[in-house]
Amino acid sequence: MNTAIYAHRGASKIAPENTMPAFKLAKKIGADGIETDVQLTKDHIPVLIHDESLNRTTNGTGFIYQYTYEELKNLDTGSWFATKYKGTQIVTLEEFLTWIKDTKLKLNLELKNNIVDYSSIEYIVQEQLQHFNMDTRTVISSFNPNSIRRYNDLFPDADTALLLSKRVKDPLARVREVGANGLHTKYSVLTRRLVKDCQNNDLPLRIYTVNRPSRLMRCYKLNCNGIFTDVPHSAIEYKELYKHKYSQT
Repeated sequence: MNTAIYAHRGASKIAPENTMPAFKLAKKIGADGIETDVQLTKDHIPVLIHDESLNRTTNGTGFIYQYTYEELKNLDTGSWFATKYKGTQIVTLEEFLTWIKDTKLKLNLELKNNIVDYSSIEYIVQEQLQHFNMDTRTVISSFNPNSIRRYNDLFPDADTALLLSKRVKDPLARVREVGANGLHTKYSVLTRRLVKDCQNNDLPLRIYTVNRPSRLMRCYKLNCNGIFTDVPHSAIEYKELYKHKYSQT
């Protein structure tokens, strides 16, 4: 059982999501990798934030693309979570890659371009990944099939995955259509048949967002390639329990 544990937006249950404290905690806890979200500012700087709007996780309002990075870096992205994180700043992709490159962590970058289809985000992201020699340790994912197509056209050797949030008639056909070499699905989409089909086609299958113990154990039992979890500390604990349970049988 080799299911990789990705900290979803970092260790986002115990620190503000998509911030350096959350990423550093994920590493300290022992996650195999980090999943984070990329959007572009008005001046085309890639920053790590999930929502297109600033309202939920910062003290700002409006949309990411309406602000330059110089404007965004003055915002507080930690106080909403806990007062001890007051003053935490939005992280640029460059800052994040500077940190993660010296770790052994895997990386999943989700391009948040299914609502705002940022021009050239694929090229900008890949350029930075290559600069930091992180391109071979990174999976690029998106709900936007056109973005995955563009990424694969621009960078045929990139590791890409299509995100699906609901069941479709033939998910593997969807993956082939966009040229991806991985599939990331919501937990509700997970079936034994899907796992078998992906395994038979050498297609990595990673599942989001897996937090409950019963769901963690099911993903381990089905031998999914990876899970995205807000609670990497729990995921690691239950992975060890699973290994111990089946090593005794």
